[in-house]
Amino acid sequence: MARNPTRNPSRPKTPRSVGLNPGSRFSIVSFFGEVWGELRRVTWPSRQEATRLTVLVLIVSTAFGLFLGGFDLLFSELMSFLAGN
Repeated sequence: MARNPTRNPSRPKTPRSVGLNPGSRFSIVSFFGEVWGELRRVTWPSRQEATRLTVLVLIVSTAFGLFLGGFDLLFSELMSFLAGN
């Protein structure tokens, strides 16, 4: 079986910088220009959809918090009972 002479298995591949050419310098102006360009391409939700999703996140977060709080209370009572306090 022939070995591939162009690939060196002892040397790991290094990730290349995304969007930067080798030797190019960082420019804050071009960075914010690219950010602005990306923001113009975003599909923003409507006010109704954003409100609905916000309410959904609040409800799920509250339910999960109550579940974890109840589990914590149960566990602390169990530990207190086992410790004899």
